[in-house]
Amino acid sequence: MSFRIRRMALISLGLALLTGTCMPAWPAGSPPPVRENWNGYGVATSVWHQIPGSTMWGDVPVGVPDDPFDYKFELACRTADDLLPKCLAAGPQCQSDHGGVSVVWYNAVKAIQPPVWSFLSGPTCIYSEKPRDVLAEIAAGIEHEFQNSPVIPAAVGSQPGPNTLRGAETNLYAEAVEQAFDVDLLGQKVHISATPIAYVWDYGDGIALGPTPHSGAQLPQDRWGEKTLTSHIYTQTGDFAVKVATHFRGTYTVNGGAPLAIPGHGTFSSAPLPVSVWRTITKTYADDCLQNPQGEGCGYSP
Repeated sequence: MSFRIRRMALISLGLALLTGTCMPAWPAGSPPPVRENWNGYGVATSVWHQIPGSTMWGDVPVGVPDDPFDYKFELACRTADDLLPKCLAAGPQCQSDHGGVSVVWYNAVKAIQPPVWSFLSGPTCIYSEKPRDVLAEIAAGIEHEFQNSPVIPAAVGSQPGPNTLRGAETNLYAEAVEQAFDVDLLGQKVHISATPIAYVWDYGDGIALGPTPHSGAQLPQDRWGEKTLTSHIYTQTGDFAVKVATHFRGTYTVNGGAPLAIPGHGTFSSAPLPVSVWRTITKTYADDCLQNPQGEGCGYSP
């Protein structure tokens, strides 16, 4: 792309803002569209380039290799009398640590000399240094931040429990809830939401289930022993630790902006649930415990 840019150092830009009268650099009565590449919090929302022929950085007008136009920028508010605050208020907010000023862009046909400049776009912001793309930096690290965020894992329970029987259905369930919290990243307020979407079950006896969307649920006591989507039959007696890892889908916003998806998911493990598996012994007795309360198997105790 061929550019013929008016060189404007930061010092001369500052002086121009502080002297003379205030005139918008776009046609009166028809304000140009604002090219919003920075939001109201000073966070970059697009890729910025150094302006050819200038020490400034900004949103450069797009051209093609055989572009027939030259380009230049001028201050949106050229001078500074009592109208300057109103003039500045009409443009985008360019305050930052990078010497931001508000400008408009013009173009002219290369073949016509001297050039006849016409309004192209603006007002927009340019900067004395390349602005830091904070949104891109947050996006690059948000997955790691989410994995290490204070999401509360699912609460795990069993029925019956903590003791159950070998060969019987033991109902196991996990209770996880949607959560939200705020963190500060790179000086920005980031709001994170976490929604449970899947569960990985480890029953502690070498058998696992999942990832599955089923979290299970508590059953009334008169239904204990029924098979459920997350129940398990232990074939051996002993003590086991049931473990559940819950996958959460995450979204985040920066400074109250639009919600953005967090890549992948966050996995949060619950504390192990101890389950003791017992066996049952069946015996047949001839005594009638009503007639002989002290008979074997009647449970008599002096």
